[in-house]
Amino acid sequence: MKEIIKSSSTRIKTGIALIIAVLVIGYIDSFFIMWLFFGGLLVIAINESMKLYSIKSDSIFLYSGVLWFVAYFYPNPEDLIFVLAVIYASVLAYTKNLDKKLFLPLIYPTASFLFLLSLYVEYGVMSLLWLLVIVAGADIGAYFVGRSIGKTKFCETSPNKTLEGVAGGLLFATIFGVIFAIDNLSMFGAVVISLIVALASVFGDLFESYLKREADVKDSGDFLPGHGGILDRTDGYLFGGIIMLVLLRAIM
Repeated sequence: MKEIIKSSSTRIKTGIALIIAVLVIGYIDSFFIMWLFFGGLLVIAINESMKLYSIKSDSIFLYSGVLWFVAYFYPNPEDLIFVLAVIYASVLAYTKNLDKKLFLPLIYPTASFLFLLSLYVEYGVMSLLWLLVIVAGADIGAYFVGRSIGKTKFCETSPNKTLEGVAGGLLFATIFGVIFAIDNLSMFGAVVISLIVALASVFGDLFESYLKREADVKDSGDFLPGHGGILDRTDGYLFGGIIMLVLLRAIM
């Protein structure tokens, strides 16, 4: 019992520290600080992903580091992922000995962080707050509905998820999403985006669970005491951010 209380206490303290950090960064609303913040998370996330993918190479940090540096000056950061993909493919074709698994951290999590940066550039800090509310709503709704009435298993990858919990999470996320939707967006647009982004976040969490099961680990890392790694905390946002940017461009 003491261990459970201690673990919960650590988790709560870390959670509070994270909320304060996010609120401060959001309040400052500086592109440089946001770029620096996402870049720091990306470095840790890449390190965690390499363990999940069983990759041992320092070159991915070099490539991603250069990519992130260029993203500071380039107006559409997510475009750069395709440039790096072309470079990877070209090196592979020329040398024939490039580890093909090095491409995996490029897709997840590097591409996702570039999309998050683009979301901030195009739609401002309020779009990130909206994303935060939607994903948090999906998690909270899934937890409480799943614990109270969840009976039907959602899928084999994550046995603790229930269909009822997922449905409850989507409902909560949509309601919160409509309330906190960014300006100049219709009610219909807010509902559609909130619902689809919430669904994407569910599969982001599911994908992270799949990677951890394949690697036979409980958490992606231990950077966040009581919470695990960066990927453990950002998995829903890494999928949801991509979908939100695409939908906002299509609807607005």
